Amino acid sequence: MIYTLTLNPAIDFELIVADFEFDAVSRALGSRVDCGGKGFNVSRMLANLKMPSIAMGLVGGPTGDRLSAMLGELGIDTRFTRIAGETRTNVSLVQAGGSKHLKVNDTGPSISDEELAELIGMVRAAARPGDWWVLAGSLPPGVPDDVYAQLITILDQQGAFTVLDSSGEALRLGCAAGPTLVKPNLAEAEQLTGLVVSDAASLTALAQAVLLLGPVSLVLSMGKTGALLATPDEQVECISPRIVEQNPIGAGDSMVAGLVWGLSQGQSQSGSLTLGIACGAATASCAGTTLGTLADVEALLANSN
Repeated sequence: MIYTLTLNPAIDFELIVADFEFDAVSRALGSRVDCGGKGFNVSRMLANLKMPSIAMGLVGGPTGDRLSAMLGELGIDTRFTRIAGETRTNVSLVQAGGSKHLKVNDTGPSISDEELAELIGMVRAAARPGDWWVLAGSLPPGVPDDVYAQLITILDQQGAFTVLDSSGEALRLGCAAGPTLVKPNLAEAEQLTGLVVSDAASLTALAQAVLLLGPVSLVLSMGKTGALLATPDEQVECISPRIVEQNPIGAGDSMVAGLVWGLSQGQSQSGSLTLGIACGAATASCAGTTLGTLADVEALLANSN
């Protein structure tokens, strides 16, 4: 089974506009509401790939109820920890027919020690050998930076595999717990290591510096360029297929979904990376916060062969 864990989920509210500028009033041409939060995006993409997952996380208030209902309508199984605070709402402005977008993420509700302890207990109870867990996204107020490290340790003790997709101190501490795979983007990896990529040699140095922090393997996403898979023994670069990009929101999460989809089915890391790249490209080619479909992914894979 694949589990996704989202500690700071959201409702993503998107407004589609002809154009937008500061200090001016824009009229929306349309709007869209989606389940937000990196882990939930992974579950949404897995659902599009006809792959079941169980979404876990912290939700509260009417917004949390709406989020739970929306995931249920998508056929995604959920096991939520209820909190006293209100689940956040993130807002995006997306240019119709263009590539410009502006996204503002709310901070999220404060989480009590008791609420966090309940969630950790639920993870411990659910953990089984051979399962895959995607731990993804930012941390809400009140949650310590080492929470992913705590969870990775618990899951590792139970024989589960872990994929970590976060940033900053939460990513650094999570790496030290030895996750199966981490997936920062280039900017996050540069911030994590203090290194700057300028050529192939510095890219290799960056990848190895991340691995020295503790993860078993690394997938470094590099946007339109593609991604790099690195372990202490090998390094493989995968180029992204050519697409007409409409909106990159959710592309990184779709890439993680493709990765864990392949890995959970026993595919090699390089084969899983190919699936991940195709999933990310499929979503980037979709308008707004829509995620790519299985047909989109299969078409990209067929064209790249």
